[in-house]
Amino acid sequence: MIDQQAVSIFRNGGVIAYPTEAVFGLGCDPDNERALERLLAIKQRSPTKGLILLASDFSQLLPYLDRRQLSPALIQKIMSRWPDGITQVLQKNSTLSPLLSGQFESIAVRITSQPDVVALCRAVNRPIVSTSANLSGLSPAPDWQSLDPKLVEKIDYVIKGKTLGFDQPSTIVDAITGQQFR
Repeated sequence: MIDQQAVSIFRNGGVIAYPTEAVFGLGCDPDNERALERLLAIKQRSPTKGLILLASDFSQLLPYLDRRQLSPALIQKIMSRWPDGITQVLQKNSTLSPLLSGQFESIAVRITSQPDVVALCRAVNRPIVSTSANLSGLSPAPDWQSLDPKLVEKIDYVIKGKTLGFDQPSTIVDAITGQQFR
């Protein structure tokens, strides 16, 4: 069931906390520069680090990727790792905001089956930015009740759903080589 308030806030450039596979994430519309700037400021995260895009299906990620790099064999390899738990790094679309990709020529992406995220992404027909819902350097929140009150007062909405119960944040791998970054 879709949370209409979350959809409205997302569409209007708000910053949302939401459940992912293992921890709560903090996100916004990846196409809204002001929302991205605000998210980075709230989290106190360096814009050089880059962010993750979390989607309900691969088609939502395509506008953010360099499609010339996506052979049928590579797409098959990428899709075999999803959904959940594996974030894959791929070449970015050259028009992508540096606030999303940081200092990199790539972008980190993941497809999830977490129902609240799937419903939101389907309702807005795009991915949501995903970074852990904590101030940089602090531990991520495993549930909405554990969110730092200082963080909550700066964001616009909390989707009070449940994570998928994974015990670790996603593994980050190079989609082509399989090299593990985290």
